[in-house]
Amino acid sequence: MTSVHRDVDDRIDFRESSDGGPRRPLRELSEQDLRAHTAEVLDRARGRSVALTDAVDDEDLVKQHSKLMSPLVWDLAHIGSQEEIWLVRDVGGREPLRPDIDDLYDAFQHPRATRPSLPLLGPSEARGYVEEVRRKAFDVLERTPLSGRDVTRTAFAFGMIAQHEQQHCETMLATHQLRKGDPVLHAPAPPPAQVRDLPDEVVVPAGSFVMGTSVEPWALDNERPAHEVFVDAFAIDTTPVTGARYAEFVDDGGYADPRWWSDDGWAYRSEHGIVAPRFWRREGGRWWRTRFGVYEPVPDDEPVVHVSYHEAEAFAAWAGKRLPTEAEWEKAARYDPATGRSRRYPWGDDDPTPEHANLGQRHLRPAPVGAYPRGVSALGVHQLIGDVWEWTSSDFRPYPGFVAFPYREYSEVFFGPEYKVLRGGSFGSDPVAVRGTFRNWDLPIRRQIFAGFRCARDVHPGDAGV
Repeated sequence: MTSVHRDVDDRIDFRESSDGGPRRPLRELSEQDLRAHTAEVLDRARGRSVALTDAVDDEDLVKQHSKLMSPLVWDLAHIGSQEEIWLVRDVGGREPLRPDIDDLYDAFQHPRATRPSLPLLGPSEARGYVEEVRRKAFDVLERTPLSGRDVTRTAFAFGMIAQHEQQHCETMLATHQLRKGDPVLHAPAPPPAQVRDLPDEVVVPAGSFVMGTSVEPWALDNERPAHEVFVDAFAIDTTPVTGARYAEFVDDGGYADPRWWSDDGWAYRSEHGIVAPRFWRREGGRWWRTRFGVYEPVPDDEPVVHVSYHEAEAFAAWAGKRLPTEAEWEKAARYDPATGRSRRYPWGDDDPTPEHANLGQRHLRPAPVGAYPRGVSALGVHQLIGDVWEWTSSDFRPYPGFVAFPYREYSEVFFGPEYKVLRGGSFGSDPVAVRGTFRNWDLPIRRQIFAGFRCARDVHPGDAGV
């Protein structure tokens, strides 16, 4: 097979689009400006989908690179199917284009492992389908009042679909990480560390803060409503755990010592013979990793990535700490002690720029810790947005007053102890799909996702900063 080599940003100017949004809040935009912004966000998502699928040939598009993932061509057509259902049919009230494929691209009807056996659209047909859907969706955007119904107010449904597509772009990026063969994605290195000698941790005093949101126009149902939460005093790592620090745990026999692992974690580690983060290999006296087809030494100063919840929990126990709760993570990210209010992002209310965080698949790797001093939270915590999703100790549960919207299957069916919450986004996430309130969730065994973590610990009266 001959692979097509293409830069990730061949089809899209990430520098122009990476700020993630308008300079003013969506609620303050005129309808004309809101339409223009929404079109730009949809275009950005499509540019990324095209880049990720055009980077390989048709043989690679239809291949299943891992039973954990769909063929890339399934993701592409699924993106179009969801856009057709919500924007063309529901919002626009138009005639269905391809009702015959609704079931094929229903993620709840067909698990990923079985999708290659389905009569899927081929690459050319899938591309043509998503292009036709997009033309009709843009016509709907132009003609639909962005008010009235909940799904059209402030262009919510369009924002939801843009987020959905970007989430699948991150999923497709994870598929690229799992594929074998020569590198086909290329991007510049992230910026170097700008600040060094950061403190190991930041103490967050006890007190209440407002968690979640009731006002963010494109926030999804599980982020709502805003509610007050009291959090005891705690300390949290200033930065995510790095590759060098995690290697200390591995080299100290952390994977061979059941003291650090939960029963479920130890059983999973033992059954699958896990001895290091996914894609790590010991060679020549040091650790190496495979990253999008490139074999390279594990960087000491980048956040560790591709670790499961179980691995993160075991490291925290070995380090004499624990994982933060979801409420602790959000307080560290959003709470401003000078004003007592919760910010949209760690740095304030402005949308992300390339100086704030490593987002948008601009670099295809985490940045070194200390690389984004403009993204620091009011409490002094760094790199809470971008780089790596961060595992928390919390189960995925609804907030008090939760209302499923616009459909139960987005969040409600996943609530429960089976899933753990991740926060903050990764280098593979787009700004439209990452906020200080955004909640991701996954099974605690997952390692193919771009996940890392930071640790926390309890503090008591008399400790420094309390």
